[in-house]
Amino acid sequence: MNLVLQGLDDCKARLERIAALTAPTNITWLNERALRCEGITFSPALRQTIEVAAQAAQLDATYSIGVHKMSEFKLVAMDMDSTLITIECIDEIADMQGLKPQVSEITEAAMRGELDFSESLKRRVALLEGLEASALERVYDERLRLSLGAEAMLKAVQQAGLKTLLVSGGFTFFTSRLKERLGLDYTHANELEIVDGRLTGRVVGGIVDAEEKKRTVERVCAELGISPSQAIVMGDGANDLKMMSISGMSVAFRAKPVVREQANVALNFVGLDGILPLLT
Repeated sequence: MNLVLQGLDDCKARLERIAALTAPTNITWLNERALRCEGITFSPALRQTIEVAAQAAQLDATYSIGVHKMSEFKLVAMDMDSTLITIECIDEIADMQGLKPQVSEITEAAMRGELDFSESLKRRVALLEGLEASALERVYDERLRLSLGAEAMLKAVQQAGLKTLLVSGGFTFFTSRLKERLGLDYTHANELEIVDGRLTGRVVGGIVDAEEKKRTVERVCAELGISPSQAIVMGDGANDLKMMSISGMSVAFRAKPVVREQANVALNFVGLDGILPLLT
């Protein structure tokens, strides 16, 4: 069994301290902020010890059998809000209406899996009725920021020949701009209805919920002639679990507990480029 430990900033001493707890047969430094402990004797007690110690040291710990290679994968699929980008777009749009607390409360409950996503989205979008469509541009220009490590991760996987998919319960206004900006291959999201320059409070067509996200990953994989097991899928909320479940590597990024518990990889401290030390 192997264990990859990684962190931010000057973390070498912390990495070495946690690595020593595993009594590895070998330690390989993957970069200045990540190392792999090889040949550790896995046990539930050791795992609990490492996880508690790593959390306290603000390090991410990922277990694996053997070593994964970038060449094993052909697609990286990502959620958008709070994964590829730092914000929940609908919450920031709602802020333009003075309704951010009300919408954020519904968003958080949906992401924890406490509310049906489709119904929660309809409720949130309805609150946006009458808002000038120009508010979307303001959110993109003033508030949308890429998550830590996003550009480095995308550059590495694209150079390695992997295709990229942005599949979101958010909105096409943002995914289309990110597709062009980042050179993404595929995007799929909800479309807000706009009439006479204002939001109607409705979504055009079907809603991109958990099942549709999963179908989208399957559809893109089929188009590429690959298996979903050759996809890396990243997300943060309950709405991402179905598409993550069919992947070869599921990555929970700054995720809700229900997602961290079910993912192969949980990145709580490092950026999205934290997947790179996991892929030789």
